[in-house]
Amino acid sequence: MGLHARLGDVTERIIRRSHDGRARYLDRIDAAASPTGKRRGLGCANQAHAFAACGPTDKERLEQGATPNLAIVTAYNDMLSAHQPFEQYPELIRAAARAAGGTAQVAGGVPAMCDGVTQGEAGMELSLFSRDVIALATAVALSHQTFDAAVYLGVCDKIVPGLVIGALSFGHLPAVFVPAGPMTSGLANDEKSQVRQLFAEGRASRAELLAAEMKSYHGPGTCTFYGTANTNQMLMEIMGLHLPGSSFVNPGTALRAALTGEAARRALAITALGNSYTPIGRVLDERAFVNGIAGLHATGGSTNLTIHLVAMAAAGGIRLTWDDFADLAEVTPLLARVYPNGRADVNHFHAAGGMPLLIRELLDAGLLHEDVETVWGHGLRGYVAEPGLTADGALSWRAPAAVSGDTAILRGAAAPFAATGGLRVLEGDIGRAVIKTSAVAPDRHVIEAPARVFHSQEALQTAFRAGTLSGDMVAVVRFQGPRANGMPELHKLMPPLGVLQDRGARVALVTDGRLSGASGKVPAAIHVTPEAADGGAIALIRDGDIVRVDAVAGRLDVLVDPAEWAERVPAEADLSGNAHGVGRELFAAFRANVGRADAGAAIFAAA
Repeated sequence: MGLHARLGDVTERIIRRSHDGRARYLDRIDAAASPTGKRRGLGCANQAHAFAACGPTDKERLEQGATPNLAIVTAYNDMLSAHQPFEQYPELIRAAARAAGGTAQVAGGVPAMCDGVTQGEAGMELSLFSRDVIALATAVALSHQTFDAAVYLGVCDKIVPGLVIGALSFGHLPAVFVPAGPMTSGLANDEKSQVRQLFAEGRASRAELLAAEMKSYHGPGTCTFYGTANTNQMLMEIMGLHLPGSSFVNPGTALRAALTGEAARRALAITALGNSYTPIGRVLDERAFVNGIAGLHATGGSTNLTIHLVAMAAAGGIRLTWDDFADLAEVTPLLARVYPNGRADVNHFHAAGGMPLLIRELLDAGLLHEDVETVWGHGLRGYVAEPGLTADGALSWRAPAAVSGDTAILRGAAAPFAATGGLRVLEGDIGRAVIKTSAVAPDRHVIEAPARVFHSQEALQTAFRAGTLSGDMVAVVRFQGPRANGMPELHKLMPPLGVLQDRGARVALVTDGRLSGASGKVPAAIHVTPEAADGGAIALIRDGDIVRVDAVAGRLDVLVDPAEWAERVPAEADLSGNAHGVGRELFAAFRANVGRADAGAAIFAAA
């Protein structure tokens, strides 16, 4: 089947819209590229500093300057379960590079915070901005210009987008992203969520809640639900920056180690010193971003990527809009049911056929661009392959199974779970927002109810504990956007709202904050823009106003007389408490200069 007409139309629209910025970007990276490498043009003292601490073999190779040198940019720390496995990766990569005749050095580290630790805490107000800090740290790591390619070690929510933005600022360098893989399956995610709701109702103790959480998050590797971290891994594969089939191989396995070594070898093979030069700035073109959006819809991925993909694309001179997401969602079927869109976790998804089967189904349905550049070098059809080990331990690839191993988790394009990807852009009196419907029951895709207005998730929780929340309602939680307080995720809203919904109330959420991939069963219009702190109409809503969240028609409206609405004065909030403590004072410049959510919520100007 040829390319679906909608994908072609959206891609051409993006190309036209991005023409000037993309041309400037490509001119810059072409000017930065060198067939002999920048390192060889540095002064002798500069070069000596760069390899003073290397061993004899590496030092000799770097001194001669004839072999490629690989940068390792790592987000390792052993507080993040997803990043703990990276502790051993530099030595694996250095050994693989030496065996391939090259060298590798840790160029720098980037910060990596865990949103799971900071949920509901003040530190979450640094989370979104950490993406741009990671981009800055990546640029610092590569600024020495002693490298011919780079491998990037990162998994979680803001880390991968930040690494991509930083890598695109050095878009003339090839880049391979190296995952760590998900932790093995623990307590089922729906059982964990049930305990959270019981705790919110006072029917489970803190000890019982902690025990459930520890059974769910129990070892090294990525959290197993399909939130932002695992959506990132899907994207890196479907956009051609991972090795085929490598996203969801568990850490600590022989296959994981073999894939890591192969990633290093592949990065060395695609430098400008050889015949397969593949710079990341060329890999991540308009077609690659369209493929990423299609993958997001087909898997029911994290809503955070409606922000991150826009910011990532901008770093490469490409202008994405939420309209692109909305138009592609209408034609991309939902092929995966992974929690919170189903009961399965990513290990079950991987076992059912995982990324190779998903990519094959989308390609065969004309829902992905096949003719793209990738780090593997065979177009996207080369990603229809599962990695494995031969009897003697060598890495090999085979074709995926003809059909899914479990059609309750992963299906073909001919028999999807839903005809569309379940992501809608809403527009109306209140502004623009994103809603994820793939985990929401169809009878709750339209909610019309009185507003209950709050200026923090803590205020809503207090009202819930006091028993003052009951009946149908639209919870409006505002002053949670990037300018107000860094746009934290508001996961602690989900248990009380879920309880109210389970009691029979028709409930929805409207917020200028975030919820990410774990938004779950309560309909939530999120990322409302303009935000309240930027003069957005969400600041005009009052308690008792009838608000309509309509994911069917794509509307977000308040049913107030237009004349009255026009006369209203925006509410104000005291945000002084968000300005200091836990490092927030250091991010004042970020809050003052950040862009809108629908423009990527970034502090950087477009490339």
